[in-house]
Amino acid sequence: MEKKAFEGWLESVSTSFLTLTDQQKNQSLDHLIGLSGAAQLRHLSNSLETLLKRDFLKLLPLELTFYLLRWLDPKTLLTCCLVCKQWNKAISACTEVWQGACRDLGWQIDESIQDAAHWKKVYLKAKLRMKQLKNQEAFETSSLIGHSARVYALYYRDGLLCTGSDDLSAKLWDVCTGQCIYGIQTHTCAAVKFDEQKLVTGSFDNTIACWEWSSGAKIQHFRGHTGAVFSIDYNDELDTLVSGSADFSVKVWSLSAGACLNTLTGHTEWVTKVVLQKSQVESLMHSPGDYILLSADKYEIKVWPIGREINCKCLKTLSVSEDRSVCLQPRLQFDGRYIVCSSDLGLYQWDFASYQILSKPAAGELLTWSHVSERVIKTQDSANLSLLSFGEVFALLFDNHYLYIMDLRTETITGRWPLPAYRKSKRGSSFLPGVTSWLNGLDGQNDSGLVFATSMPDHSIHLVLWKENG
Repeated sequence: MEKKAFEGWLESVSTSFLTLTDQQKNQSLDHLIGLSGAAQLRHLSNSLETLLKRDFLKLLPLELTFYLLRWLDPKTLLTCCLVCKQWNKAISACTEVWQGACRDLGWQIDESIQDAAHWKKVYLKAKLRMKQLKNQEAFETSSLIGHSARVYALYYRDGLLCTGSDDLSAKLWDVCTGQCIYGIQTHTCAAVKFDEQKLVTGSFDNTIACWEWSSGAKIQHFRGHTGAVFSIDYNDELDTLVSGSADFSVKVWSLSAGACLNTLTGHTEWVTKVVLQKSQVESLMHSPGDYILLSADKYEIKVWPIGREINCKCLKTLSVSEDRSVCLQPRLQFDGRYIVCSSDLGLYQWDFASYQILSKPAAGELLTWSHVSERVIKTQDSANLSLLSFGEVFALLFDNHYLYIMDLRTETITGRWPLPAYRKSKRGSSFLPGVTSWLNGLDGQNDSGLVFATSMPDHSIHLVLWKENG
Protein backbone atom coordinates (compact mmCIF):
# COMPACT_ATOMS: atom_id res chain seq x y z
CA MET A 1 0.00 0.00 0.00
CA GLU A 2 2.95 2.37 0.75
CA LYS A 3 4.34 1.78 -2.73
CA LYS A 4 0.96 2.47 -4.31
CA ALA A 5 0.56 5.63 -2.22
CA PHE A 6 4.00 6.87 -3.30
CA GLU A 7 3.24 6.10 -6.94
CA GLY A 8 0.00 8.04 -6.63
CA TRP A 9 1.84 10.98 -5.04
CA LEU A 10 4.50 10.91 -7.75
CA GLU A 11 1.86 10.85 -10.47
CA SER A 12 0.12 13.81 -8.85
CA VAL A 13 3.38 15.75 -8.72
CA SER A 14 4.15 14.90 -12.33
CA THR A 15 0.71 15.99 -13.45
CA SER A 16 1.06 19.25 -11.55
CA PHE A 17 4.49 19.88 -13.11
CA LEU A 18 3.06 19.32 -16.58
CA THR A 19 0.55 22.09 -16.02
CA LEU A 20 3.36 24.66 -15.77
CA THR A 21 4.20 26.76 -18.81
CA ASP A 22 7.51 26.17 -20.59
CA GLN A 23 8.83 29.49 -19.29
CA GLN A 24 7.98 28.52 -15.69
CA LYS A 25 9.69 25.14 -16.14
CA ASN A 26 12.88 26.75 -17.55
CA GLN A 27 12.98 29.31 -14.76
CA SER A 28 12.65 26.60 -12.13
CA LEU A 29 15.39 24.46 -13.71
CA ASP A 30 17.80 27.40 -14.14
CA HIS A 31 17.30 28.34 -10.52
CA LEU A 32 17.90 24.77 -9.33
CA ILE A 33 21.18 24.45 -11.26
CA GLY A 34 22.71 27.33 -9.33
CA LEU A 35 21.91 25.82 -5.91
CA SER A 36 23.66 23.19 -3.80
CA GLY A 37 22.14 19.73 -3.32
CA ALA A 38 20.44 20.50 0.01
CA ALA A 39 19.25 23.86 -1.23
CA GLN A 40 17.86 22.24 -4.38
CA LEU A 41 15.76 19.84 -2.26
CA ARG A 42 14.44 22.68 -0.10
CA HIS A 43 13.53 24.72 -3.13
CA LEU A 44 11.85 21.76 -4.80
CA SER A 45 9.87 21.03 -1.66
CA ASN A 46 8.72 24.64 -1.31
CA SER A 47 7.80 24.83 -5.00
CA LEU A 48 5.74 21.65 -4.91
CA GLU A 49 4.02 22.39 -1.60
CA THR A 50 1.43 24.65 -3.15
CA LEU A 51 0.91 22.17 -5.99
CA LEU A 52 0.23 19.31 -3.57
CA LYS A 53 -2.28 21.27 -1.50
CA ARG A 54 -5.13 20.40 -3.78
CA ASP A 55 -8.59 19.08 -2.85
CA PHE A 56 -8.60 15.79 -4.73
CA LEU A 57 -12.23 15.04 -3.75
CA LYS A 58 -13.23 18.30 -5.46
CA LEU A 59 -11.09 17.72 -8.54
CA LEU A 60 -11.79 14.02 -9.16
CA PRO A 61 -14.90 12.70 -10.92
CA LEU A 62 -17.59 11.61 -8.45
CA GLU A 63 -17.34 7.93 -9.47
CA LEU A 64 -13.60 7.89 -8.78
CA THR A 65 -14.13 9.69 -5.46
CA PHE A 66 -16.61 7.02 -4.35
CA TYR A 67 -14.18 4.28 -5.40
CA LEU A 68 -11.40 5.76 -3.27
CA LEU A 69 -13.71 6.28 -0.28
CA ARG A 70 -14.65 2.59 -0.24
CA TRP A 71 -11.10 1.80 0.90
CA LEU A 72 -11.46 3.84 4.09
CA ASP A 73 -12.80 2.41 7.34
CA PRO A 74 -15.93 4.06 8.85
CA LYS A 75 -13.98 5.76 11.65
CA THR A 76 -11.70 7.47 9.11
CA LEU A 77 -14.71 8.41 6.97
CA LEU A 78 -16.36 10.16 9.91
CA THR A 79 -13.11 12.04 10.57
CA CYS A 80 -12.93 13.08 6.91
CA CYS A 81 -16.47 14.44 7.17
CA LEU A 82 -15.09 17.08 9.55
CA VAL A 83 -12.51 18.42 7.05
CA CYS A 84 -14.91 20.74 5.23
CA LYS A 85 -18.46 20.99 3.93
CA GLN A 86 -17.39 19.75 0.49
CA TRP A 87 -15.84 16.58 1.94
CA ASN A 88 -18.80 15.98 4.23
CA LYS A 89 -21.18 16.33 1.29
CA ALA A 90 -19.17 13.95 -0.92
CA ILE A 91 -18.69 11.30 1.77
CA SER A 92 -22.28 11.50 2.96
CA ALA A 93 -23.48 10.95 -0.63
CA CYS A 94 -21.67 7.62 -1.08
CA THR A 95 -24.40 5.00 -0.58
CA GLU A 96 -22.22 1.93 -1.08
CA VAL A 97 -19.71 3.08 1.53
CA TRP A 98 -22.31 3.39 4.30
CA GLN A 99 -24.20 0.27 3.26
CA GLY A 100 -20.95 -1.67 3.49
CA ALA A 101 -20.18 -0.19 6.89
CA CYS A 102 -23.63 -1.21 8.16
CA ARG A 103 -23.25 -4.71 6.71
CA ASP A 104 -19.92 -5.15 8.48
CA LEU A 105 -21.65 -4.43 11.79
CA GLY A 106 -24.23 -7.15 11.16
CA TRP A 107 -27.01 -4.89 9.88
CA GLN A 108 -29.56 -5.93 7.28
CA ILE A 109 -29.33 -3.96 4.02
CA ASP A 110 -32.34 -3.04 1.91
CA GLU A 111 -30.79 -2.52 -1.51
CA SER A 112 -33.90 -0.68 -2.72
CA ILE A 113 -33.06 2.25 -0.43
CA GLN A 114 -30.34 4.26 -2.20
CA ASP A 115 -30.47 7.33 0.03
CA ALA A 116 -26.87 7.71 1.26
CA ALA A 117 -27.89 10.04 4.11
CA HIS A 118 -30.25 7.32 5.36
CA TRP A 119 -27.47 4.73 5.49
CA LYS A 120 -25.09 7.11 7.22
CA LYS A 121 -27.69 7.62 9.96
CA VAL A 122 -28.26 3.85 10.13
CA TYR A 123 -24.52 3.29 10.53
CA LEU A 124 -24.31 5.74 13.43
CA LYS A 125 -27.27 4.00 15.08
CA ALA A 126 -25.75 0.57 14.42
CA LYS A 127 -22.41 1.63 15.83
CA LEU A 128 -24.10 2.84 19.01
CA ARG A 129 -26.06 -0.42 19.39
CA MET A 130 -22.95 -2.58 18.92
CA LYS A 131 -21.09 -0.44 21.47
CA GLN A 132 -23.96 -0.96 23.91
CA LEU A 133 -23.77 -4.74 23.39
CA LYS A 134 -20.05 -4.70 24.06
CA ASN A 135 -20.39 -2.54 27.19
CA GLN A 136 -23.37 -4.46 28.66
CA GLU A 137 -25.69 -1.50 28.11
CA ALA A 138 -28.06 -2.89 25.45
CA PHE A 139 -30.47 -4.80 27.72
CA GLU A 140 -32.60 -4.32 30.80
CA THR A 141 -34.37 -6.77 33.09
CA SER A 142 -37.77 -7.28 34.68
CA SER A 143 -39.70 -10.04 36.45
CA LEU A 144 -43.10 -11.70 36.13
CA ILE A 145 -44.62 -12.63 39.49
CA GLY A 146 -47.77 -14.70 39.93
CA HIS A 147 -47.02 -18.43 40.19
CA SER A 148 -46.94 -20.09 43.60
CA ALA A 149 -44.79 -23.10 42.62
CA ARG A 150 -41.95 -24.02 40.31
CA VAL A 151 -42.32 -22.97 36.65
CA TYR A 152 -41.35 -25.88 34.39
CA ALA A 153 -42.37 -24.72 30.90
CA LEU A 154 -42.10 -21.53 28.82
CA TYR A 155 -43.23 -20.61 25.30
CA TYR A 156 -42.92 -17.20 23.59
CA ARG A 157 -44.81 -15.78 20.63
CA ASP A 158 -45.56 -12.26 19.34
CA GLY A 159 -44.83 -10.39 22.58
CA LEU A 160 -46.67 -12.92 24.75
CA LEU A 161 -45.06 -15.44 27.11
CA CYS A 162 -46.86 -18.56 28.32
CA THR A 163 -45.72 -20.21 31.56
CA GLY A 164 -46.68 -23.63 32.92
CA SER A 165 -46.20 -24.35 36.61
CA ASP A 166 -46.33 -26.99 39.33
CA ASP A 167 -49.14 -24.95 40.89
CA LEU A 168 -51.47 -26.61 38.32
CA SER A 169 -51.86 -23.46 36.25
CA ALA A 170 -50.73 -21.90 33.00
CA LYS A 171 -50.53 -18.14 32.55
CA LEU A 172 -50.21 -15.86 29.52
CA TRP A 173 -48.20 -12.67 30.04
CA ASP A 174 -47.58 -9.48 28.09
CA VAL A 175 -43.79 -9.17 28.44
CA CYS A 176 -43.77 -5.41 27.79
CA THR A 177 -46.27 -4.51 30.51
CA GLY A 178 -45.67 -7.50 32.79
CA GLN A 179 -49.41 -8.05 33.04
CA CYS A 180 -51.05 -11.51 33.18
CA ILE A 181 -53.66 -11.68 30.41
CA TYR A 182 -55.05 -15.19 30.96
CA GLY A 183 -54.82 -17.82 33.67
CA ILE A 184 -56.03 -21.41 33.25
CA GLN A 185 -56.20 -24.24 35.79
CA THR A 186 -54.33 -27.17 34.23
CA HIS A 187 -52.32 -30.25 35.15
CA THR A 188 -48.61 -29.93 36.01
CA CYS A 189 -47.10 -28.59 32.77
CA ALA A 190 -43.80 -29.94 31.43
CA ALA A 191 -44.28 -28.30 27.99
CA VAL A 192 -46.58 -25.59 26.58
CA LYS A 193 -47.41 -24.11 23.18
CA PHE A 194 -50.22 -21.69 22.29
CA ASP A 195 -51.91 -19.62 19.59
CA GLU A 196 -54.73 -17.06 19.63
CA GLN A 197 -57.47 -19.58 20.44
CA LYS A 198 -55.90 -22.45 22.34
CA LEU A 199 -53.18 -23.70 24.66
CA VAL A 200 -51.63 -27.18 24.35
CA THR A 201 -49.83 -28.63 27.38
CA GLY A 202 -47.69 -31.71 27.92
CA SER A 203 -47.64 -33.01 31.46
CA PHE A 204 -45.77 -35.10 34.00
CA ASP A 205 -49.00 -37.12 34.32
CA ASN A 206 -48.16 -38.72 30.91
CA THR A 207 -50.97 -36.91 29.06
CA ILE A 208 -51.43 -33.94 26.73
CA ALA A 209 -54.34 -31.53 26.92
CA CYS A 210 -55.76 -28.77 24.72
CA TRP A 211 -57.40 -25.81 26.43
CA GLU A 212 -59.52 -22.90 25.20
CA TRP A 213 -58.22 -19.50 26.28
CA SER A 214 -61.57 -17.74 26.33
CA SER A 215 -63.33 -20.21 28.64
CA GLY A 216 -60.43 -22.09 30.23
CA ALA A 217 -62.16 -25.35 29.28
CA LYS A 218 -60.30 -28.51 28.31
CA ILE A 219 -61.37 -29.24 24.71
CA GLN A 220 -59.19 -32.29 24.01
CA HIS A 221 -57.25 -34.88 26.00
CA PHE A 222 -54.50 -37.09 24.54
CA ARG A 223 -53.71 -40.34 26.40
CA GLY A 224 -51.19 -43.01 25.42
CA HIS A 225 -47.71 -42.20 26.71
CA THR A 226 -46.39 -44.19 29.66
CA GLY A 227 -43.94 -41.50 30.75
CA ALA A 228 -43.91 -37.74 31.26
CA VAL A 229 -44.48 -35.70 28.10
CA PHE A 230 -41.46 -33.42 27.82
CA SER A 231 -42.03 -31.73 24.44
CA ILE A 232 -44.91 -30.97 22.09
CA ASP A 233 -45.45 -29.30 18.73
CA TYR A 234 -48.48 -29.01 16.48
CA ASN A 235 -49.64 -27.75 13.09
CA ASP A 236 -53.25 -26.73 12.44
CA GLU A 237 -52.90 -27.08 8.66
CA LEU A 238 -51.93 -30.75 9.06
CA ASP A 239 -54.31 -31.25 12.00
CA THR A 240 -51.31 -32.93 13.63
CA LEU A 241 -49.81 -32.92 17.12
CA VAL A 242 -46.47 -34.55 17.95
CA SER A 243 -45.07 -35.35 21.39
CA GLY A 244 -41.83 -36.62 22.91
CA SER A 245 -41.80 -38.53 26.17
CA ALA A 246 -39.77 -40.12 28.97
CA ASP A 247 -41.05 -43.48 27.66
CA PHE A 248 -38.45 -43.08 24.80
CA SER A 249 -41.19 -42.72 22.16
CA VAL A 250 -42.58 -40.07 19.83
CA LYS A 251 -46.31 -40.05 19.14
CA VAL A 252 -48.22 -38.50 16.26
CA TRP A 253 -51.80 -37.45 17.05
CA SER A 254 -54.86 -36.07 15.30
CA LEU A 255 -55.10 -32.60 16.82
CA SER A 256 -58.88 -32.32 16.42
CA ALA A 257 -59.88 -35.91 17.26
CA GLY A 258 -57.32 -36.67 19.96
CA ALA A 259 -56.53 -40.07 18.44
CA CYS A 260 -52.98 -41.46 18.25
CA LEU A 261 -52.06 -41.99 14.60
CA ASN A 262 -48.59 -43.45 15.06
CA THR A 263 -45.94 -44.25 17.64
CA LEU A 264 -42.36 -43.72 16.49
CA THR A 265 -39.73 -45.80 18.25
CA GLY A 266 -35.96 -46.03 18.13
CA HIS A 267 -34.86 -43.66 20.87
CA THR A 268 -33.10 -45.22 23.84
CA GLU A 269 -33.24 -42.13 26.09
CA TRP A 270 -35.86 -39.57 27.11
CA VAL A 271 -37.13 -37.68 24.07
CA THR A 272 -36.65 -34.10 25.28
CA LYS A 273 -37.44 -32.19 22.08
CA VAL A 274 -39.73 -32.53 19.06
CA VAL A 275 -39.93 -30.00 16.22
CA LEU A 276 -42.48 -30.02 13.36
CA GLN A 277 -41.37 -27.90 10.39
CA LYS A 278 -41.59 -27.57 6.61
CA SER A 279 -38.51 -28.47 4.61
CA GLN A 280 -37.05 -25.55 2.64
CA VAL A 281 -34.60 -27.64 0.62
CA GLU A 282 -34.62 -30.70 -1.60
CA SER A 283 -32.78 -33.98 -1.20
CA LEU A 284 -33.22 -37.61 -2.23
CA MET A 285 -35.47 -38.13 0.80
CA HIS A 286 -37.64 -35.00 0.85
CA SER A 287 -38.78 -32.02 -1.21
CA PRO A 288 -39.40 -28.34 -0.36
CA GLY A 289 -42.76 -28.03 1.37
CA ASP A 290 -42.69 -31.51 2.92
CA TYR A 291 -43.40 -31.55 6.62
CA ILE A 292 -40.54 -32.95 8.70
CA LEU A 293 -40.46 -34.08 12.32
CA LEU A 294 -37.24 -33.91 14.34
CA SER A 295 -36.96 -35.70 17.67
CA ALA A 296 -33.95 -35.49 19.98
CA ASP A 297 -32.68 -37.36 23.00
CA LYS A 298 -29.44 -37.15 24.96
CA TYR A 299 -27.29 -38.57 22.14
CA GLU A 300 -29.23 -38.56 18.84
CA ILE A 301 -31.47 -36.52 16.57
CA LYS A 302 -33.90 -38.49 14.42
CA VAL A 303 -35.51 -37.16 11.24
CA TRP A 304 -38.99 -38.37 10.27
CA PRO A 305 -41.32 -37.58 7.33
CA ILE A 306 -44.74 -36.35 8.41
CA GLY A 307 -47.61 -36.14 5.94
CA ARG A 308 -51.05 -37.56 5.34
CA GLU A 309 -49.78 -41.13 5.60
CA ILE A 310 -50.07 -42.92 8.93
CA ASN A 311 -46.88 -44.95 8.81
CA CYS A 312 -43.47 -43.39 8.44
CA LYS A 313 -39.89 -44.55 8.87
CA CYS A 314 -36.90 -42.65 10.20
CA LEU A 315 -35.07 -40.90 7.35
CA LYS A 316 -31.84 -40.25 9.21
CA THR A 317 -30.23 -40.43 12.63
CA LEU A 318 -27.72 -37.69 13.48
CA SER A 319 -25.16 -37.74 16.28
CA VAL A 320 -21.84 -36.12 17.12
CA SER A 321 -20.14 -39.31 18.35
CA GLU A 322 -20.72 -42.91 17.32
CA ASP A 323 -19.75 -44.29 20.73
CA ARG A 324 -22.12 -41.91 22.58
CA SER A 325 -19.20 -40.31 24.40
CA VAL A 326 -20.50 -36.81 23.61
CA CYS A 327 -23.90 -35.63 24.87
CA LEU A 328 -26.24 -33.30 23.03
CA GLN A 329 -27.58 -30.44 25.13
CA PRO A 330 -31.39 -30.13 25.24
CA ARG A 331 -31.63 -27.34 22.67
CA LEU A 332 -32.55 -28.05 19.05
CA GLN A 333 -33.28 -25.60 16.23
CA PHE A 334 -34.60 -26.44 12.76
CA ASP A 335 -35.70 -23.82 10.21
CA GLY A 336 -36.21 -26.12 7.23
CA ARG A 337 -32.67 -25.57 5.93
CA TYR A 338 -30.32 -26.25 8.82
CA ILE A 339 -30.40 -28.31 12.00
CA VAL A 340 -28.48 -26.72 14.88
CA CYS A 341 -27.77 -28.02 18.35
CA SER A 342 -25.11 -27.62 21.02
CA SER A 343 -23.00 -30.32 22.60
CA ASP A 344 -20.11 -30.70 25.00
CA LEU A 345 -17.78 -30.10 22.03
CA GLY A 346 -19.43 -26.95 20.66
CA LEU A 347 -22.22 -25.92 18.27
CA TYR A 348 -23.09 -28.30 15.45
CA GLN A 349 -24.86 -27.22 12.27
CA TRP A 350 -26.12 -29.74 9.73
CA ASP A 351 -27.14 -28.98 6.17
CA PHE A 352 -30.64 -30.49 5.87
CA ALA A 353 -30.22 -31.22 2.16
CA SER A 354 -27.19 -33.46 2.70
CA TYR A 355 -27.33 -34.22 6.45
CA GLN A 356 -23.66 -33.27 6.61
CA ILE A 357 -22.22 -31.15 9.41
CA LEU A 358 -21.28 -27.71 8.07
CA SER A 359 -17.67 -26.52 8.26
CA LYS A 360 -15.60 -23.55 7.18
CA PRO A 361 -12.91 -23.83 4.45
CA ALA A 362 -9.26 -24.08 5.40
CA ALA A 363 -7.28 -20.90 5.99
CA GLY A 364 -6.57 -19.09 2.74
CA GLU A 365 -9.10 -21.20 0.84
CA LEU A 366 -12.08 -19.65 -0.91
CA LEU A 367 -15.58 -20.61 0.21
CA THR A 368 -17.26 -22.79 -2.42
CA TRP A 369 -20.42 -24.87 -2.47
CA SER A 370 -18.37 -27.94 -1.61
CA HIS A 371 -17.79 -26.43 1.82
CA VAL A 372 -21.46 -25.93 2.58
CA SER A 373 -21.65 -29.37 4.11
CA GLU A 374 -20.38 -29.21 7.67
CA ARG A 375 -19.71 -26.72 10.46
CA VAL A 376 -18.65 -27.06 14.07
CA ILE A 377 -18.21 -23.93 16.19
CA LYS A 378 -15.98 -24.55 19.16
CA THR A 379 -15.89 -22.08 22.04
CA GLN A 380 -13.55 -21.71 24.98
CA ASP A 381 -15.97 -23.46 27.34
CA SER A 382 -18.14 -25.57 25.04
CA ALA A 383 -19.10 -28.02 27.79
CA ASN A 384 -20.94 -25.30 29.74
CA LEU A 385 -22.04 -23.02 26.88
CA SER A 386 -25.52 -23.78 25.54
CA LEU A 387 -27.42 -22.73 22.45
CA LEU A 388 -30.48 -20.51 22.74
CA SER A 389 -30.98 -19.51 19.11
CA PHE A 390 -29.00 -19.44 15.87
CA GLY A 391 -29.33 -17.00 12.95
CA GLU A 392 -27.51 -16.07 9.76
CA VAL A 393 -25.36 -13.39 11.42
CA PHE A 394 -25.56 -13.86 15.19
CA ALA A 395 -26.11 -16.67 17.69
CA LEU A 396 -27.50 -16.33 21.20
CA LEU A 397 -25.73 -18.51 23.78
CA PHE A 398 -25.65 -18.76 27.57
CA ASP A 399 -23.97 -20.49 30.49
CA ASN A 400 -24.47 -20.42 34.25
CA HIS A 401 -23.48 -16.78 34.53
CA TYR A 402 -23.91 -14.88 31.25
CA LEU A 403 -25.94 -14.46 28.10
CA TYR A 404 -23.63 -14.22 25.05
CA ILE A 405 -23.99 -12.77 21.54
CA MET A 406 -21.70 -14.46 19.00
CA ASP A 407 -20.91 -13.03 15.56
CA LEU A 408 -21.10 -16.16 13.41
CA ARG A 409 -19.03 -14.56 10.63
CA THR A 410 -15.99 -14.43 12.90
CA GLU A 411 -17.15 -16.92 15.57
CA THR A 412 -16.26 -14.39 18.27
CA ILE A 413 -18.27 -13.12 21.24
CA THR A 414 -19.33 -9.51 20.62
CA GLY A 415 -21.34 -8.95 23.80
CA ARG A 416 -22.58 -10.53 27.02
CA TRP A 417 -25.10 -9.89 29.78
CA PRO A 418 -25.02 -11.14 33.39
CA LEU A 419 -27.66 -13.67 34.47
CA PRO A 420 -28.97 -14.41 37.97
CA ALA A 421 -28.88 -17.89 39.52
CA TYR A 422 -31.75 -19.28 37.44
CA ARG A 423 -33.32 -22.75 37.67
CA LYS A 424 -31.41 -25.28 35.62
CA SER A 425 -33.40 -27.86 33.67
CA LYS A 426 -31.89 -30.97 32.09
CA ARG A 427 -34.73 -30.85 29.55
CA GLY A 428 -34.08 -27.22 28.63
CA SER A 429 -37.73 -26.23 29.09
CA SER A 430 -37.32 -23.58 31.78
CA PHE A 431 -35.51 -21.02 29.61
CA LEU A 432 -35.94 -19.72 26.07
CA PRO A 433 -35.03 -16.94 23.61
CA GLY A 434 -37.51 -14.20 22.80
CA VAL A 435 -37.51 -12.29 19.50
CA THR A 436 -34.96 -13.99 17.22
CA SER A 437 -35.31 -12.12 13.89
CA TRP A 438 -32.37 -9.87 14.84
CA LEU A 439 -30.06 -12.89 14.73
CA ASN A 440 -30.37 -12.74 10.93
CA GLY A 441 -29.15 -9.15 11.03
CA LEU A 442 -30.25 -6.09 12.97
CA ASP A 443 -32.34 -3.50 11.15
CA GLY A 444 -33.05 -0.83 13.76
CA GLN A 445 -36.56 -2.19 14.35
CA ASN A 446 -36.06 -5.79 15.46
CA ASP A 447 -33.83 -4.90 18.43
CA SER A 448 -36.80 -4.56 20.76
CA GLY A 449 -38.87 -6.77 23.03
CA LEU A 450 -37.87 -9.99 24.78
CA VAL A 451 -34.34 -11.40 24.44
CA PHE A 452 -34.32 -14.16 27.08
CA ALA A 453 -36.60 -15.60 29.76
CA THR A 454 -35.97 -18.14 32.51
CA SER A 455 -37.75 -19.43 35.61
CA MET A 456 -36.29 -18.57 39.01
CA PRO A 457 -36.06 -20.43 42.34
CA ASP A 458 -38.65 -18.02 43.85
CA HIS A 459 -41.17 -19.11 41.14
CA SER A 460 -40.89 -15.79 39.26
CA ILE A 461 -39.84 -15.37 35.63
CA HIS A 462 -36.67 -13.38 34.92
CA LEU A 463 -36.83 -11.41 31.65
CA VAL A 464 -34.01 -9.84 29.65
CA LEU A 465 -35.32 -7.21 27.21
CA TRP A 466 -33.82 -4.85 24.65
CA LYS A 467 -33.31 -1.34 25.98
CA GLU A 468 -34.53 1.39 23.65
CA ASN A 469 -31.70 2.56 21.42
CA GLY A 470 -31.53 6.26 22.11
